[in-house]
Amino acid sequence: MSEERLMSKKKPAYPVSEALDGYLENYSRKTEIPIFYDDLLRFAGSVAVYDDNDVDTLWIRVFYSEFERMEIDESLKKVYSILLSDGTDNIHKYLNVDSVDFCTFGNSKPFRIKVRNILNDNFTYFYIKKTDASRIYGLELEHMLSPYNLTFLVYKDTLIEEHIAGIPGDMFIKDMLPKCTEPEKAQLAKEFVKFNERCMIRLLGDMRSYNYVIVPTHDFDHVVYKIRAIDFDQQCFEGKLKVYRPQFFKENYKMVELVRSKLTRDSVDQYKLEERSMVAKRILSSGNRIKKLRAICKIDDISTPENIAMLREEIEVLTMDMKFQTCTKMGEVLDLALDFVRRNYEDVSVKQIIEQDIKVNN
Repeated sequence: MSEERLMSKKKPAYPVSEALDGYLENYSRKTEIPIFYDDLLRFAGSVAVYDDNDVDTLWIRVFYSEFERMEIDESLKKVYSILLSDGTDNIHKYLNVDSVDFCTFGNSKPFRIKVRNILNDNFTYFYIKKTDASRIYGLELEHMLSPYNLTFLVYKDTLIEEHIAGIPGDMFIKDMLPKCTEPEKAQLAKEFVKFNERCMIRLLGDMRSYNYVIVPTHDFDHVVYKIRAIDFDQQCFEGKLKVYRPQFFKENYKMVELVRSKLTRDSVDQYKLEERSMVAKRILSSGNRIKKLRAICKIDDISTPENIAMLREEIEVLTMDMKFQTCTKMGEVLDLALDFVRRNYEDVSVKQIIEQDIKVNN
C-alpha cells in the first residue's frame, strides 16, 4: 500500500486548548522562555548539512546577522538552562551554541540546537518547534506509557523538546542490522513486536524507520537493543488503524522480516501480551495524571470527523467492543482503547488470583 493511501498528505497543527494549557502548567510543562520559534526563522543565510557519506540530511545550518546572533545565543543558553538545569544564568559562561539547524522535511519543521560545554567539549541537542496539541498529547503519553521519561516545555506557540539519543532506525537497518549476531537479531525482533504493540495501543502513528531510534545498551557480555519513538506529530490523527502499526510501513520491511524469521507465532503473541500488560500497569500507576490528560483529550479537537469515524469502526472490529460506536472525538477513541487494555489486564489478573487461591485451598 502506498504512503499516499495509507496516510493523509498533510496533518494540520492543532492549537493548545485552555484545558490542556492548564494541565501543562499544573505539571510544570509550561514556563516562560526568552525566545520563540518565529524568532529563529529570521536567519540571514544557510548551508545544506551533509552526513559523513556526503548525503544530504535535509537539514540546513542557519546563520544570523551579527546584530542578532549574540541575543539569540544568550536566549538559547537560557532555554538550555531552563530545560536541563536549574534555570539560572550561572552556567552560561561555560556554554557555547555551536550550531542552529533547520529541518525542511516533515510537519514540525524543527530547529535543532547544539550546545557545547567549553570546559570539556561535551555537547547536547535540544529542539524548538511550533506547538501542536497532537504532539503534546504524544509526548505526555510517551512519558507515562512507555519505559522512558521525557522532558519538554511549552510557552505560547513554542515547544522545546529534549534530544532523544539513539541510532536512527533507517541508518541502523541499513548499516548495522546486517552485522548483528543471530541472538541480537532475535532480540531486535522481540523489541520490534513490543514497539509495534505499544504504538497501536496508544495510537501513535507514522513510525517509519526514521521516526524512531535504536538504543544499544551493553549488559554483561551482550548488547541489549531498545526502540524509542522520536516523533510524536501523528498522535491520534489518522483514521486508518494500520498507520498506528509500524509493521505496515515499507521502511520497516526488514524489521518485519526479522520477526518472521526469528520468532514463532506463540512468541509474538507472548511479547504482545507482555507489552499490553506493561502498558496497563503504567496506566494504573499514572493515577490522576493520565486520568486528567484523557479527560481533556476526550473534549479536544485533534482530528477530522472522517478520520474519527473510520478509526472507531476499525477498532470496534478489532476489539469487538461496541462502545466505540458512540465516539465523536478522537480523544474518546483513545480513552476507550486505553480502558480496553486496562480492563483486560485487570480481568486476567483477577482470574489468576482466583485460580491461585483455589490451588492453595485445595
